[in-house]
Amino acid sequence: MRIVQLSISPGGVPKRAIPEAVVGPLGLEGDEHIDLKWHGGPDRAVCLYSMEQIARLGAEGNDLFPGAIGENVTTEGLDFKQLAVGDRLRLGAEVEIEIASLVDPCKTIARYFANRRFERISPKTHPGEARLYARVIRGGRVRAGDPIEILR
Repeated sequence: MRIVQLSISPGGVPKRAIPEAVVGPLGLEGDEHIDLKWHGGPDRAVCLYSMEQIARLGAEGNDLFPGAIGENVTTEGLDFKQLAVGDRLRLGAEVEIEIASLVDPCKTIARYFANRRFERISPKTHPGEARLYARVIRGGRVRAGDPIEILR
């Protein structure tokens, strides 16, 4: 299990790739949010999504790529269907996060989905295919390519 890409933006999507980041209580340094009612804050500090799911959605005709749908950490080898709220992950050698919630999709990502059907990643209908929000338990530096470890 590893980090494929780290992504930030000044607000909105897509988020752009960065090689490394300092992670603090509010997420990756330099990452901003336009709508603070639904995004950001301590319980939504880091958004995760998997390369495997991006590939599956691409095979269905959707135009996704790492960072397109607002995730900060794009993973490889991490089975989201096996994760639950409260599970902890170590990112690299320093950062520890805790899964806080499944993420409801926002209409701002609709352009990346065939027929604008962004509900395809809704936790209500496809819980194992939804993005995950996490809170930061221990901050530090993380890099693309770093390993991911499930701590539970």
